Amino acid sequence: MALLSLERASVFFDGTFAEPVRLAHPEGVAVAADGAVWCGTETGHLMRIAPDGSDIEARGCTDGFIAGIAFDAEGHLYACDIRFGCMFRLDANSGELSRFGDATLAIPNYPVIDLGRDCMYVSDSCSFDQPGPGVWRYDLKSGEAEIWDDRLYAFANGMALSPDGQSLLVVESKLRKVSEIAIQSDGSPGEKRDLITDVGAFPDGLSVDRAGNVYVSCYEPSAIYRRTPAGAVELLIHDPEATLLAHATNTAFRGNELFSTNLGRWHITRIQLADDGPPLPLIY
Repeated sequence: MALLSLERASVFFDGTFAEPVRLAHPEGVAVAADGAVWCGTETGHLMRIAPDGSDIEARGCTDGFIAGIAFDAEGHLYACDIRFGCMFRLDANSGELSRFGDATLAIPNYPVIDLGRDCMYVSDSCSFDQPGPGVWRYDLKSGEAEIWDDRLYAFANGMALSPDGQSLLVVESKLRKVSEIAIQSDGSPGEKRDLITDVGAFPDGLSVDRAGNVYVSCYEPSAIYRRTPAGAVELLIHDPEATLLAHATNTAFRGNELFSTNLGRWHITRIQLADDGPPLPLIY
């Protein structure tokens, strides 16, 4: 049984008939410093939803297919585009959307900003049927990129930094697991180990809180799991009808609220994790 009832979840924004741009099967989600919820769509649009969910606006379009997105410390938004196999950046000051770096990936899936090392990790899913080298590293200043970890991953998907910033967590969807890769003192990848195994039928996204809980959102079933620091894996919330939580891909925190994109529908879901008390010190 899930820890949270579906009554804790609600539609934060329904973009089925949104104007001027519909919220077409959002996959990536991130929360900006002002509390606005951003997401990308299958039509390549980057969308900003007001903090109270009252309206939506398009802030740029790649004409591709946006997967994961992430903000850096200056408010620039980075987006994976799986149609063009590259990263885009939306400049926080000028509003200009442009390609970031010259690297071409097979299926750029999810970006993670590492502020301590001034870099960005990007998962490359490579192929649905054939494992491949799954993690790239971009220099945030120059945009130069290289394969960071050339070990084989079985459809590298969502990622997150550990709370201490000393390891990178990567979903391997085809193996139904989350791998943990140590980041060595020189920035190179170290030991790779299984952190979570046999989670869902197709795990997709990751979020981590400062207490060390790891949240795994699943495309199938439409559910979110949570791993505690003690290692217990719990079913946090599940929608057996896949309507309110509809093939969840990525999640993002805002205080005690957890926002989820739904690749199977046209809305953003908000999950209330706690009734009252001070907001949890969440990272993503």
